[in-house]
Amino acid sequence: MFDKVLIANRGEIALRVIRACKELGVKTLAVYSEADVDSLHVQLADEAICIGSAASSQSYLKIDRIISAAEIGDVDAIHPGYGFLSENAHFAEVCESCNIKFIGPPPAAIRAMGDKNTARATAKKAGMPVTPGSEGIVETEKDALRIARQIGYPVMIKATAGGGGRGMRPAHNDGSLVQGYHAARSEAEKAFGNSGVYIEKLIENPHHIEFQIMADSHGDVVHLGERDCSMQRRNQKIIEETPSPIMTPEIREKMGADCVRLAKEVGYVGAGTIECLMDDNGNYYFMEMNTRIQVEHCITEEAYGVDLVKEQIKIAAGERLSHWMHDAKLKYHAIECRVNAEDPFNNFQPCPGKIDLYYAPGGRGIRIDSHAYSGYTVPPHYDSMIAKIIGMGTTREHAIQRMRRALDEYLITGIKTTIPFQQAIMHDPDFVRGHYNTSFVTKLIEARGEEFGK
Repeated sequence: MFDKVLIANRGEIALRVIRACKELGVKTLAVYSEADVDSLHVQLADEAICIGSAASSQSYLKIDRIISAAEIGDVDAIHPGYGFLSENAHFAEVCESCNIKFIGPPPAAIRAMGDKNTARATAKKAGMPVTPGSEGIVETEKDALRIARQIGYPVMIKATAGGGGRGMRPAHNDGSLVQGYHAARSEAEKAFGNSGVYIEKLIENPHHIEFQIMADSHGDVVHLGERDCSMQRRNQKIIEETPSPIMTPEIREKMGADCVRLAKEVGYVGAGTIECLMDDNGNYYFMEMNTRIQVEHCITEEAYGVDLVKEQIKIAAGERLSHWMHDAKLKYHAIECRVNAEDPFNNFQPCPGKIDLYYAPGGRGIRIDSHAYSGYTVPPHYDSMIAKIIGMGTTREHAIQRMRRALDEYLITGIKTTIPFQQAIMHDPDFVRGHYNTSFVTKLIEARGEEFGK
């Protein structure tokens, strides 16, 4: 096992890794920007080093500064969390060249699955269903029109280096395709430094289903069921749950086997997530693989009774998959609500600032992952998520009831948060019945426009 781990991240995921390390008897080194000097991960780590100014481009994305901190702190390994450098193959290679273990998959696996177009080809080779689409990068507007007409509208234009909903544009005709093609390329260039896009058939109003994969360096791969991430606003997940209300045991077994086979195809090691789109008839299609721990990993932990982050660290240290990963069975239903510092009554505008009073809900079946506290100032420089509420129960109805109670208890003053919007969803009859897909949130906002989004 490692002696000391550097956490190359911030916020609640940095805290999550620190806690896992403490339980394993591993010392921790936090890195932080000037804006995060008062953040909890800085206070709770064994050591902390400032690596730059507030902008992530001058701190959390600076590979040389993170490596310098690692060498000063004499760490054995680096955990990248999610976001920032977590899916950066070059960063993983730099760690390797400096004799520092990267707690994640090999650089080759990150590259194979990080490029969305290559990932589609790899999934197809592994026998996983993929949506009809272009064979490679679409280089010109003329090629985009030809491919879209061949596939048939509607189509989705996607950045090959994309993530987080950026570099994506739907198109329902030639006009919107031309506009979307150039907009997606421009956004992708700014966000990822790579303007490459590909085109695939748009599955309208699908369910967004992802499978949790765990693999060790000895060739052992397992999956721990699915998460339904269909509750999204502007392609950003806001609520996730496991198991999915639309999943059957037969489809779960087949999808799970496909995902394990794909992970083996790329020589995957560590925690990863394979994301698919599913229609109402149970047909599913590979979308992408996230080669890191997911924001929503918590619901899998609570539903299956495992610790994915500790398992990540042990795998990176060369250990085999724990026996409880092989024996893990779905025990509970778990739901996660992401709490963002945004104003749902003003078109979800970001709402950074000082939290005057912070009181988190508790009680049986409720877990809070958050770096917020009374007096904490939410900086404007990073993602607006400040907390995750995980509610679990013996049934889906039980989990929803606990989530309603937790949302009612959550008290955050001084800034606006999305808690009222989450409360509305938890009481929506269609959500309660499990009747939702990726268009649900948009329709809810349209139906309650005078209340939310205005």
